[in-house]
Amino acid sequence: MEQYYYNHMDKQKQAAYHSILQGITSLADEFQIPALDGEDLYNVFFQLRLDHPEIFWATGYKYRYYKDSPNIIFIPEYLFDKGKIKEHQKAMKSRVEKLVRPVQSLSEWEKEKYVHDFICQNVHYDKLKKAYSHEIIGSLGQGVGVCEGIAKAVKVLLDALGVWCVIAICGNNPEKGIKYRHTWNIVRIGGAYYHLDATFDNTLGKSDKVEDIRYDYFNLDDKQIFKDHEPLIAAAPHCTDHDHFYYKEKKLSFTKTEDVYKRSLQAAKKGKTLTFHWRGGYLTREVLNELLGLIRKAGEEKNKTAVVNINWPQAVLRLYYTEAQMQECITMEDANEGEKE
Repeated sequence: MEQYYYNHMDKQKQAAYHSILQGITSLADEFQIPALDGEDLYNVFFQLRLDHPEIFWATGYKYRYYKDSPNIIFIPEYLFDKGKIKEHQKAMKSRVEKLVRPVQSLSEWEKEKYVHDFICQNVHYDKLKKAYSHEIIGSLGQGVGVCEGIAKAVKVLLDALGVWCVIAICGNNPEKGIKYRHTWNIVRIGGAYYHLDATFDNTLGKSDKVEDIRYDYFNLDDKQIFKDHEPLIAAAPHCTDHDHFYYKEKKLSFTKTEDVYKRSLQAAKKGKTLTFHWRGGYLTREVLNELLGLIRKAGEEKNKTAVVNINWPQAVLRLYYTEAQMQECITMEDANEGEKE
């Protein structure tokens, strides 16, 4: 398990982190920790819970301080009573072990895909934002979660599978109408770092009548992820590689227009859905119109009409064909935390 945030703290914060971890793991009512100012204490507690998402029962705290004392008294706030916490701990441990057991022998990339797919198939975004939806108990126990709970569940499962993983967090941006911080993961696959946002893929996969698993945010580099994510508010590894991006791995990242036409023709012929990434330069309006023209042409050859969803920031198009008498449907997708319908 990677204690990424702990490893980037100074000695005093590490000492406080260690004391808090020990105290809440033993379910203590209150305990002494080295004194920190209010903002530093908040950050230590917050980042400890990103390093240790298995700690789902301690969601807040109060503290008492005494003038000139080198310590403060830390009073954790628990989500459940202690008996209930122990029951939930046992259930979560058993759930995680059961989920990871079938894939222990797979490659890092396959383990990552398994965890991503589990989230996309089994977790629904919780618009009501119940307290447990921010914790693994929501995603793994109740099948609901917000981005924080989903990112924590991804880390817990990848930790159990021995795949290096941390939780990344960005700020809000009221000017763009982004009210909340957003949370996702950074993984290390084959020695290189990648962004993995299971929440955004989960949202896209449930965005129209044909539900399927999307991989638009599976192993992106920094350049790609920050096209529609805000800057990080806590240090994280730089992701500069794009070789393990899902669509590239699956040979669905096209650089030539003839590939788009050929694969669209196959989709029209076989009645299958095609999802692909455009890597042949920027997806400008002109380029998009050219691609849509080829998709349309492929459909006409098979007497069918295209239904196309476009994730513009990530240059991903998803399409399938219906009978010719239907009207062509082109939708701009809005990948988000699940806040929007």
